[in-house]
Amino acid sequence: MKVLLLQPPVQDFYNTDIRLQPIGLAYLKAAAKKHLPEIRVTVRDYHQGWGRRTIPLPRDLAYLREYYSKDDKSPFSLFHHYYHFGADFETIAKETAKERPDLVGIASLFAPYHREALRCAEMIKKYCRVPILFGGSQVSAMPEAMLAHPAVDLVIRGEGERPFVELLKSLKRGRGFEKIPNLGYKKNGRMIFNPQKENFPIEVLPFPDFSDLPKGRYLFEKKPLCFIITSRGCPYRCGFCSVHNTFGHRCRRRSAEDILSEIKTRYEEGYRVFDFEDDNLSFDRKEMTELCEKLVRDFPKKDIQLLAMNGVCYWTLDRKTLKLMRRAGFTHLNLSLVSVNVKLLKSVRRPIFLKKYREVVRDAATLGFKTVVYQILGLPGDNVPSMVRTLIFNAKLPALLGASPFYLVPGSPIAGRFRACSEADAFKARLTAMAVETGIFGRDDLYTLFVITRILNFLKGIPFSAPKVPLSKALEIAAKEGVRSGIGAEILRKLLKEKIFYARTQKGFEPVIKFKPEVFFQLWRKLDTIKTLENKAIRIRGGFSYAR
Repeated sequence: MKVLLLQPPVQDFYNTDIRLQPIGLAYLKAAAKKHLPEIRVTVRDYHQGWGRRTIPLPRDLAYLREYYSKDDKSPFSLFHHYYHFGADFETIAKETAKERPDLVGIASLFAPYHREALRCAEMIKKYCRVPILFGGSQVSAMPEAMLAHPAVDLVIRGEGERPFVELLKSLKRGRGFEKIPNLGYKKNGRMIFNPQKENFPIEVLPFPDFSDLPKGRYLFEKKPLCFIITSRGCPYRCGFCSVHNTFGHRCRRRSAEDILSEIKTRYEEGYRVFDFEDDNLSFDRKEMTELCEKLVRDFPKKDIQLLAMNGVCYWTLDRKTLKLMRRAGFTHLNLSLVSVNVKLLKSVRRPIFLKKYREVVRDAATLGFKTVVYQILGLPGDNVPSMVRTLIFNAKLPALLGASPFYLVPGSPIAGRFRACSEADAFKARLTAMAVETGIFGRDDLYTLFVITRILNFLKGIPFSAPKVPLSKALEIAAKEGVRSGIGAEILRKLLKEKIFYARTQKGFEPVIKFKPEVFFQLWRKLDTIKTLENKAIRIRGGFSYAR
């Protein structure tokens, strides 16, 4: 029996190059190998390593042309071309048919890319008659909609290892699907969804099998990278998140010894960068401390690099923990504040510790971490002054800003405040879409705030030796750092003087009509200092004159 597990391509304005290793499929392969070693399971990544090509903007996103119309060469540019990242659908179908599999599994992890996953299934069905199984967070959030597609025969909701193994056993023995947990299937024109049951215990899951995935495809700073999962499930119930649909609310953590054993195995396979992708890496501080101490002990050469690109809960950190993480090999820190609006955070059940957050970011800077802090722009119930306050709060901290326009995740608690999520809504569940507007703020506001984060990050990246410089001096330095940096300095000078924001195109400086200068100046007039990544200060007030 032969099974193919596929990671499909995606289509969007941009791609996240370093977070594409299909670890979920690798876990399924490992589980099948452990329980059914006679079945051949192969993982194919049709996303990473296949390049990109420009494609037409979909009709559902046509409204974005007026926001991303300019091919802007400045450091403040957002997006322009719409791309297909990965193999083309016909290539995927032909290669799949050539393998003559008995079952094809397709990962549908993210709502906005479900069309690409379904398109893979459609094309495969044209070339070979094979049952097609879907799994992933999009299936867990919208199981009926995914199974209803004529090219989809089976779906798995929630965690997949146990249902996948049970499905393979059933197919091998020619039995029915009635007793397979988490499985959805079609029978006599009806969709049937079996009850969901707990997965295999996390401590007995085998390490994911990456043997089908070339190390050279997944790199960070030119070094082979692999994903590590230390826990599943999340005890928090943030209103904008849907992780509970797949993994539940109970946090199940692997032991420090088991995690260390996996890292050692990967090290022997040639990996040198390890990205912890789960939501609660530092939830259990005792286990986190033990893991870091073991890493310090067992990798004395300091030739590994540790990341947590999916983010770490800042309220679980302190200076002692950060110091130990740094010694263990962590170099980057991603922290999510969401907002400084306490009422808003309470409405989405987000933990609120602003003083703690500020301390963690500052401690991280002094310890040498490269930190990115995240804000959600446009949460329902928020307003422009509140979003501006959050930007100012983070601008004064030594970290890059990772602001993201809000998108409605299918299956998230906050989605219940809206009408039932349609297929088109799921397609627009991406930060590039700026799809959610309210009576309080509009798309122009979101676009402007998004661009402002680029302006602030530009200033945060200017290098200078003095502990503090005025804005005028910082822009002089930026103008000498290269052509693109010089363009950024000139655009900012024009904005401050003329109250007009420009893009730099082949035609020269062109006004950006959708940018709202009044929103920018709402922030600028309240901002006295910007902290750079090197924990130095740019003095705004008195540093550059502009028309009021």
